Amino acid sequence: MKNRSELREIAMKALYQVYIYQNSNTTYDVPTIIKDLLEVENDFVNELVNGVIEKQEEISRLANKYLVDWDIERLSKVDKAILSIGIFELKYTETPSIVSINEAIELSKRYSDEKVTKMINATLDKIFHSEEE
Repeated sequence: MKNRSELREIAMKALYQVYIYQNSNTTYDVPTIIKDLLEVENDFVNELVNGVIEKQEEISRLANKYLVDWDIERLSKVDKAILSIGIFELKYTETPSIVSINEAIELSKRYSDEKVTKMINATLDKIFHSEEE
């Protein structure tokens, strides 16, 4: 059984693939993408992946509001996936805010460089503090 951190990583990989397909105007099937990454169906992964896809416009708008000198579409697809999951969890799930932010930072530390990790941390922190009020 995978823990939530491992499941977030799978969700990030699934979203990465979705962004690749979207970029190349290739048709894709989200359940198949998830199934290829995860042998057993998991509600948490499904919620993250489908939720981010469903709310991507709102997530992008929120990200762009708080990103400094950046646009979410300019980020690498991996970084976009990590930031999108973090925002989705902050805004649309019961996951404690500190957990959402820390999990995104940990994923970023594994898949991005230090500058991107700091940028994701700062963006999520700003969203947390601004949107909670």
